[in-house]
Amino acid sequence: MDVIRLNNMVFYGYHGVTAAEKETGRRFEVDCELEADLASPGQTDSLTDTVDYAAVYQKVREIVEGKAFSLVESLAVSLANEILKEFPVFKVSVRVRKIIPPIPGTISHIEIEVTRQQSDTSKIIGDSRE
Repeated sequence: MDVIRLNNMVFYGYHGVTAAEKETGRRFEVDCELEADLASPGQTDSLTDTVDYAAVYQKVREIVEGKAFSLVESLAVSLANEILKEFPVFKVSVRVRKIIPPIPGTISHIEIEVTRQQSDTSKIIGDSRE
């Protein structure tokens, strides 16, 4: 399987359990790994035959900056589910890092990773089972 990676997308969001996190926000970093069949776009050199990663970036940005989640886990699952819903990929792995979390002690970030697979195979590029 072929992979498209969007690494270290940086956004500011208001995700967290504490009142301070909800009020002042934090920086979040997001990585997405998209598994898709890239044979066709490799031959056609056409954006319509592949996953538009600029559109994936915009969807991630819309979710991270547009809605407040209490848990980073909920944010990560929402991102994975929306990517599968809107883009022709077999599988997606999403990593979300909360930078400088409100934990006593020295810690640069916490990271949540979720992986989900496409249940609607009609959305997958090059799927011959349509």
